[in-house]
Amino acid sequence: MLAFHRPDTNTLVVRIAGDWVSGNPLPPAGEVERELSSGPGVRRVAFEAAALGKWDSGLLTFLLKVFDRCSAAGVAVEKTGLPPGVVRLLDLATAVPERKGARREEKRDPFLARVGAAAEKAWKSNRDTVTFVGDVAVAVLRLFRGKARFRRSDLLEVIQECGAQALPIVSLISVLVGLILAFVGAIQLKAFGAQLYVADLVGIAMVREMAAIMTGIIVAGRTGAAFAAKLGTMQVNEEIDALKTMGFSPIEFLVLPRMVALFLMMPLLCLYADLMGVLGGMIVGVSMLDLGLMQYYLQTRAAVNLNNLWIGLFMSAVFGVLVAFSGCLRGIQCGRSASAVGEATTSAVVTGIVSIIVATAVINVICNVLGI
Repeated sequence: MLAFHRPDTNTLVVRIAGDWVSGNPLPPAGEVERELSSGPGVRRVAFEAAALGKWDSGLLTFLLKVFDRCSAAGVAVEKTGLPPGVVRLLDLATAVPERKGARREEKRDPFLARVGAAAEKAWKSNRDTVTFVGDVAVAVLRLFRGKARFRRSDLLEVIQECGAQALPIVSLISVLVGLILAFVGAIQLKAFGAQLYVADLVGIAMVREMAAIMTGIIVAGRTGAAFAAKLGTMQVNEEIDALKTMGFSPIEFLVLPRMVALFLMMPLLCLYADLMGVLGGMIVGVSMLDLGLMQYYLQTRAAVNLNNLWIGLFMSAVFGVLVAFSGCLRGIQCGRSASAVGEATTSAVVTGIVSIIVATAVINVICNVLGI
């Protein structure tokens, strides 16, 4: 595949033959360097490639290494004997010289430097979050005063997206959660002959906690991620910068309609999830426990009171604000690359779900202190 010939004392001819593809074992460029050093007086290197077969980047890599070593030794290189395609690619590869330090090996920073960088990043993130909270508060105050600037059509569109279009997935999840609660409760209560109290278990759990939590998690994964992706894409395309240039506040124009829409739609979705969850429990009670429809309904109505309903609706409204806040925050903080949009979307979902869990714990503690 590689042979050498000396037509005179000053010239070394490198003969290349066979297939030069990356999958085959290729000779190293060091053979040419050894041939150059074996005989003194070589001032020119030429190539013969009449017997060359298939070739790819493996040949180009070999030739570039040969050129580098010949340049270091002060030996001129002639490309006339190479195929025209190889010559064009070599000219293209060597048109712009490699920047010094471009191949610098990645070095791991010291531990203290990494800790400092992480602390600085956390400080910047917290500062941006506090700034975003202040901007949102100002936008809400302007909304109450009737001075917030956003398109009503955008608000209606977001209401449709996070409200009516979320009903199928909310229906499925809520019915399944009601079925699971009733099935687990039935196994335990049936041993004591208290199957009727499955209606109490499902009704109170769904109306007070589970409907709001499951709806919030669904909305966080569906709508919160969509908010982050859309705002992140606008950030990448510099549309948010364009809004600022034209004198529009991105918080009022983009964030406020989404927060208002979720604040309004989450309690309605929660009510619908309450109904679907009770229906799922009723399916188990009627089919497995031989309870009558009216009997199950009356027992549920006696167990669930207005306090449970209002707590669930309040939690859902809080979850709506948190999900919208998380999605819009991560979208506004998104970087300027396509990968940053994916990271912002993932972060929005995680932040929204964690916020829902923390808010649930806080609200339950407050309710316990108040005795409701």
